[in-house]
Amino acid sequence: MTRIAVIGMGAMGSAVGAVLLSKGAEVVTILDGRSSETRARAAAIGIRSVDLATVVEADIILSIVPPAEAPSVAHQVADAMTGSISPAHFVDCNAISPETMSAVAHAFGGNLGRVLDGCIIGGPPKVGHAGPRLYVSGGGINVVDTLNGHGLDARLLQSGVGAASALKMCYAGINKGLTGLATAMLLAAAERGADEALMAEMNESQGDLLAKLSKSIPDMYPKAYRWVAEMKEIADFLGPENPAAEIFVGMEGVYRQMAADRSNDSELATTLSRMIERKHSDKTAR
Repeated sequence: MTRIAVIGMGAMGSAVGAVLLSKGAEVVTILDGRSSETRARAAAIGIRSVDLATVVEADIILSIVPPAEAPSVAHQVADAMTGSISPAHFVDCNAISPETMSAVAHAFGGNLGRVLDGCIIGGPPKVGHAGPRLYVSGGGINVVDTLNGHGLDARLLQSGVGAASALKMCYAGINKGLTGLATAMLLAAAERGADEALMAEMNESQGDLLAKLSKSIPDMYPKAYRWVAEMKEIADFLGPENPAAEIFVGMEGVYRQMAADRSNDSELATTLSRMIERKHSDKTAR
């Protein structure tokens, strides 16, 4: 039986683990120091919690954690692999820049582990349904084949370490950058009394875009805290010489504001939701 360790039992990690389990893999994780909610989520799926020494003896390790945690996870795994006879393939699946991915790979040195660069595009998978795409670069055809054989949609990029991370940065920059930009401008319209007019104009001239935003903005509320670090990674990816990097410094601030809003009274989220709901009401009335 193939043993796959999934580090990170958030919405994505736990869903990935559930799919792997459904296709016959033995799935393990580490839950030391995790919340009771996280522990309950893993237990409900049937994912077994083990120690780090057991994790590094797996066939494949998937790191699916918030971007800010990726380097520390890599260092912990690399340290645990010291002296391992047959180290696992370590796939960093996090939303980090190629530069951060390079630091992750460096943590393993030249002989520890077999480090692959990965990125996940799409929402958490569901058992029996087509899931997100897991792109892998830096080699790893056997890893890709194994993951595909256990229910995931893994795709090999014929490029070195850093290519998958670059793909994630570019895709997230477009997708989450658009959500952040729309969030900022909708809130600005509401503050200046132009919200009804803006939504009416968007509905008339940008109906397809508004339909997308009507889903992506509410979906963002519980995720905003994780996207703060991701926006910083995108800004670092673009680099200080690229003027577009400043856009994502701004998006970092937008998502930090939305994360703080959720921790308080959700006034901003309520305003956005009312604007979106009004758009649907206007459309129904017509």
